[in-house]
Amino acid sequence: MISVQNRLPQLSGNKRLIFLGIALLTAACSPKLRPVATPVKTETEKPATKPTPAKPQPGLPERSTISMLLPFALDHLNPGASYTEAGLKQANIALDYYQGFKLALDSLTAAGYNYKLQIYDTKGLASQAHALAFNPQVRESDLIVGPIFPEDLKAFTGVLKAARKPIVSPLSPAAPSTFGNQNLVTVTPPLEYHARAAAKYIQARLVPQKIFVLKSGYSEDNDYIIPFKNAIDSLSGRKIQIIQTTVVRGRLNTMALQFSLTGPNIVVMPSTNQAFLTITMRSLDSLAKHYPIILFGHPSWEKFTFLHSEILQRLKTHITSADQVDYKSAATVEFMRNYRKVYHQEAGEYAIKGFDEGLYFGRLLGANNGEIKNLTSADFTGIHNNFHFIKKPGIGYINTHVNIMDYRYYELRKVE
Repeated sequence: MISVQNRLPQLSGNKRLIFLGIALLTAACSPKLRPVATPVKTETEKPATKPTPAKPQPGLPERSTISMLLPFALDHLNPGASYTEAGLKQANIALDYYQGFKLALDSLTAAGYNYKLQIYDTKGLASQAHALAFNPQVRESDLIVGPIFPEDLKAFTGVLKAARKPIVSPLSPAAPSTFGNQNLVTVTPPLEYHARAAAKYIQARLVPQKIFVLKSGYSEDNDYIIPFKNAIDSLSGRKIQIIQTTVVRGRLNTMALQFSLTGPNIVVMPSTNQAFLTITMRSLDSLAKHYPIILFGHPSWEKFTFLHSEILQRLKTHITSADQVDYKSAATVEFMRNYRKVYHQEAGEYAIKGFDEGLYFGRLLGANNGEIKNLTSADFTGIHNNFHFIKKPGIGYINTHVNIMDYRYYELRKVE
């Protein structure tokens, strides 16, 4: 069954959040989550002198308890209260993720597994996340999922330093070193592993002698450049020369003197700054008329609408991605159909992530009687991404799997 730990206030306003209240309240009655069996009395049955404790049905796995900490901020549904735009966005992310996760548990329960899902509202406040870390029902869970935002997660994990059950960071790609918690499971690959994946692909598939790194001048670029350079140096034995250039106003003439006419010229541009990217991309496009260029960019480019697909394709642009859904695959079609049937709406990206993570962690819990074991050997093929975890001392488990994508036929496609 599902236990809802926060008292729900009277609902008003946003229809999706009204649905949230109904979903959480009715979750405890979900026919797909297996309750503990209890005997049913008939009219002729004599009352027992002492209550008989309920026993699980024979042959079923033990019930696993999962605590989920999400920023619903249900206080804002009270009469006279209202959500801010940012708060409403957070609540809708939480709702989508919860629905996807629960759908996964429902499907596993139908196959014979047994779960208790406890929902807690972090209210989008670091102070509330910190307080929940002292809640004994949360601390005694077999698995904790959330909080989902870095500041809330930091406040929560800062309390739970000692050895205990896993804490899943379900959506944030923040570096796990930020939290320093040995029990953390980071599902979304941090930027460092995108940079490493790009370096591995370039070294193995393109075998260049030089790599040109174009910097915007902002320090954020180093979050990508440093692990990229370290990976290239390690993989190539320092045989690949990395030339770093800070580009001002799109001026690439000096760098172009080092370009090969026969190529390919590998260019890495890790910036996310719109003004820098717009002008520098135009300059690169002009150079591409004379020099063969293969461009590698930041994973955030996938969501940037200001980047022109024609230019990206001419530059043979590659990016890494941890969020690539094949909407034509049988697994995706089945999930979408089931989600639509249960919730009467289309599944968004956070619902898909919730489903993948619910299926993955739910299976591990069910297979090990409430314990998460062997994460580093339990690989998983999901709808939005695959999971391949490594363990790093002091900062927990990290999913390192990312896809290499390139622009072909004016769209982003996975490189086989």
